[in-house]
Amino acid sequence: MEWWNLGVVEEIITPSLQDAITPLLKMAKNRKHQSAGIRFGPALKAFLLCALIGGLGVGYVWQKSQINELGQQISKRERNLAQLRDQNKKLRDQLAMLRSPAKLDQRLRELNLGLGPPQASQIWCVAEPADWASAKGEPARQLIAQQARGPMYP
Repeated sequence: MEWWNLGVVEEIITPSLQDAITPLLKMAKNRKHQSAGIRFGPALKAFLLCALIGGLGVGYVWQKSQINELGQQISKRERNLAQLRDQNKKLRDQLAMLRSPAKLDQRLRELNLGLGPPQASQIWCVAEPADWASAKGEPARQLIAQQARGPMYP
């Protein structure tokens, strides 16, 4: 006996409503006899869609964290580079100061080394050939011996 054929419900359900409900009930019976793949298809599609959206969200968050981490590394290295440049400039300035003649003279006076400007007899000028090929095939020893024969004064 079907549920709309009960006496109490018969008063409520009209024949036009009964004609509309009957195909729906048949569809419900057909669903019971469908294969499991057809019944779980929509659920599987919904699960895959949710997994895809979740995976995209996780990937987005990971990418943003990587960008943030790389930005921090870049700023740290830029600060390190600025410190190294500053240190390099200070060292260059210190080297220039230590090489200056005034600083060298002051340091010589502090150490009392007894150094002074050279005498004229202590200065030797050595002439170098403009082109080593002008030696006309002579061995290098002979050329050096010719140049070292004696002091040449300007």
